[in-house]
Amino acid sequence: MVGTAGTAHAASPARPEAASTERVLLKGSTKASYFWDDASGRQGDTGLPAIGKPMQKGLFASPSWPLGTEGYVVYNGRKAPFFIGDRGPGIPSESGVMLDIDGKTFAELTGGDFDDSSLMVTGFGAGHIKVDYVITKWGDGVGKKNYPVPFSAGAWGVYDRKPAKPIVTLASVR
Repeated sequence: MVGTAGTAHAASPARPEAASTERVLLKGSTKASYFWDDASGRQGDTGLPAIGKPMQKGLFASPSWPLGTEGYVVYNGRKAPFFIGDRGPGIPSESGVMLDIDGKTFAELTGGDFDDSSLMVTGFGAGHIKVDYVITKWGDGVGKKNYPVPFSAGAWGVYDRKPAKPIVTLASVR
């Protein structure tokens, strides 16, 4: 509401904030499994994560995205941030399982419980779930900066000079 000097006006309603935007580099959906590689040798553990950081909540594995890639997944309305810190799943990626979620995040997404002694998620029967993913930042190293491909494709070892084109979406309107 624009006024002139000396004129009284009723209070204006608060203006809505401008819509915020989110930089989306890639979005899609995939089947996901879970893992917990703490170098204990339990439950198929293959050692510490490839990125050189200890296993932690939010550390996911991809058969093809660059290490250090960041984003989030959504499952049944629950959202969880991640960064790619390891390679995998290996053989399951041949069957469309293109993301390995850390066990603690998998438990939170599914409503299950992560058992630290067995490294298993209990209270949720399935070992695979379908998630929607959003990539917000690509890692700097080798790997495919586009839709994931199976481990056997070898994209994890090739520098991608033609990443997917970014998408800008409205994150929220307040």
